[in-house]
Amino acid sequence: MKITGDNLASSLSRGLSPIYLVSGDDPLLVNEAADAIRARARSEGFTERDLHVVERGFDWDALIAESRAMSLFAQRKIVEIRMTNPTPGDQGGNAIVELAENPSADNVVLVITGKMDGRVQNSKWVSAIDKRGVVTQIWPIDLQRLPGWIRERLGRHGLKADAEAAGLLAERVEGNLLAAHQEVEKLALLLPPGPVTTETVLDAVADSARFDVLQLGEAAMRGQTARALRILEGLRGEDVEIVLVLWAVNKDLQWMAQVQHLVANGQSVDAAMNSVYVWRPRQAAMKQALARLKPGALRGLLLDAARVDRAIKGVLRTDPWIEMESLVARFCGVRLARARAA
Repeated sequence: MKITGDNLASSLSRGLSPIYLVSGDDPLLVNEAADAIRARARSEGFTERDLHVVERGFDWDALIAESRAMSLFAQRKIVEIRMTNPTPGDQGGNAIVELAENPSADNVVLVITGKMDGRVQNSKWVSAIDKRGVVTQIWPIDLQRLPGWIRERLGRHGLKADAEAAGLLAERVEGNLLAAHQEVEKLALLLPPGPVTTETVLDAVADSARFDVLQLGEAAMRGQTARALRILEGLRGEDVEIVLVLWAVNKDLQWMAQVQHLVANGQSVDAAMNSVYVWRPRQAAMKQALARLKPGALRGLLLDAARVDRAIKGVLRTDPWIEMESLVARFCGVRLARARAA
């Protein structure tokens, strides 16, 4: 069965299919569709997830053997196949046909790939999934539909945007869906549930400040110590709430931790960043930081961020801005010499 991304929720509500194909160019929408399928599968007892990233030399025979292998204590699982190229070749195509035509009651198969052209859509392996499962094609959100998409996303957070406010946000992100997603997250953090007007948006997210909180994390990821500390001082001087500053830096740290985990499990850095919705203009800086920071160092930074949070809440008897300065310096790769409160 072929459906669009808009119809996936209603399809899942009617039941779980043994095999799914999610195809599209927009990483945010593709991954949200995959998340919805995983969530439904977990609700039906498919608690394990086997991730397979198809690259040159991928062993399709091993995938088939592993998907069929059972042990006494095996749990039901999601067999996820991520293909950067929607043309798996003869061996890959035959393997997917085998998974579709001979499903296992203990597996849900999820194939994820980029946009498919007409030739791929008519291939045997896509036809086999179409016949036995669900083919979900994700279409991009065009500029005319973007304000409505933004209003719907804000509504999930209890925010009701008028048409002008949604239009302003759509204009601000220039059609970049990942950027729109980030702006929605920021508004959800800054605003209580209720109406969102143009004035609200301008007050909350316009680039009126001399230094934007998002620039702080980018400078830190690039290792630009002097610039990062100057931005931090500017934010403090403009009375920007430190909760927002910590959120912005911690968001980058959390993204990086997720990316490191996915890379350790076989994904490329680019695929991993798209998987966790890292905004495209931010990806170059994040690559620099990932090349510089090992997992242990990143865990230390996350602990430092937790320390800042405790200082903000008054649990630590220390100035949260001083703790924030220490965190930013370490993020850049510099350790400040400063006595710290217990």
